[in-house]
Amino acid sequence: MPDRRNALTPDALLMMDTIARAGSFAAAARELGKVPSALTYSVRQLEDALDVLLFDRRSGQAKFTAAGEELLAEGRRLLAHMDAVANRVRRVSCGWETQLTVAADGVLSRLTLFELCEAFYALRPDADAPDSGPSTRLRLRSEVLAGTWESLLAGEADLAIGVGMDGVVVPPGIELHALGEMDFIFAIAPHHPLAAWEGPIPEHELLRHRAVAVADSARRHAPLSVNLLPGQEVFTVASVQDKLEAHLRCLGCGFLAEPVARGHVRAGRLVVKEVPGERRRARLGYAWRESATPQPKKAPQGLALAWWLEQLGSAATRRALIERSGGRFDDTP
Repeated sequence: MPDRRNALTPDALLMMDTIARAGSFAAAARELGKVPSALTYSVRQLEDALDVLLFDRRSGQAKFTAAGEELLAEGRRLLAHMDAVANRVRRVSCGWETQLTVAADGVLSRLTLFELCEAFYALRPDADAPDSGPSTRLRLRSEVLAGTWESLLAGEADLAIGVGMDGVVVPPGIELHALGEMDFIFAIAPHHPLAAWEGPIPEHELLRHRAVAVADSARRHAPLSVNLLPGQEVFTVASVQDKLEAHLRCLGCGFLAEPVARGHVRAGRLVVKEVPGERRRARLGYAWRESATPQPKKAPQGLALAWWLEQLGSAATRRALIERSGGRFDDTP
């Protein structure tokens, strides 16, 4: 018996599809450029290899059996997948990456990030070059503090947005550009004990109250802790949104990104207090691996990464990533 796997060739699947569309063996044979007897012989060979009947021969028409219907449906799916693979390979050869992973710090505007993803997926091929559109699969990672840098350095991300720029030594082969500055404010719930404090709150008083911190997502590098006092009780959460929720529920105190807290401060759900020290401000950037280096085996920069870098080159986009981090319902700067 012929090998079943060898029998299920693209030509055999195309033959089944053509018979279904043409409605008869004779019409399908004409479309395929074969004589009817040759087409009938090919069908017989396929049936022998699969050990099933694909057509009900009691009818003069090309009527499929249940097994034939199943092979037709699965065959069409496989043919479509083959076409998709061929198109993807061609597009990759034209410069589109197979996959692009973007790591973004959780403090940035998710709304703006998803708008960028939406715009990327909306790209269409040129009419004169149908293979020119992107076939790149996007992966979006949410990171915190050192985890954003680590994802890029470890090769887990192709582009890192929102990396801290203060005191950073940029490794060779990495490009780092400024994204913008983000202010952080000491914000607490109106019913927090410190809400009634007049003037700057001294450190010895802050130590008496629980702080809320977002866990650094770094797994290999030393995690960072920011704006915490030695010996202070800490409630650690997994994301910026979790930290905001903890502040709103009066589960602790601490610093929040001003754009994240802005809408809640305006609505009276949070109050801003003064604390000792300089104004907290973070310098953020975006970084990627520079492929145009002297290393001979480096591939040229992909078109998907180039598109994202072009968007980040816009001051409006950079500002939106920082200023709109309060979410969908607080878009005003």
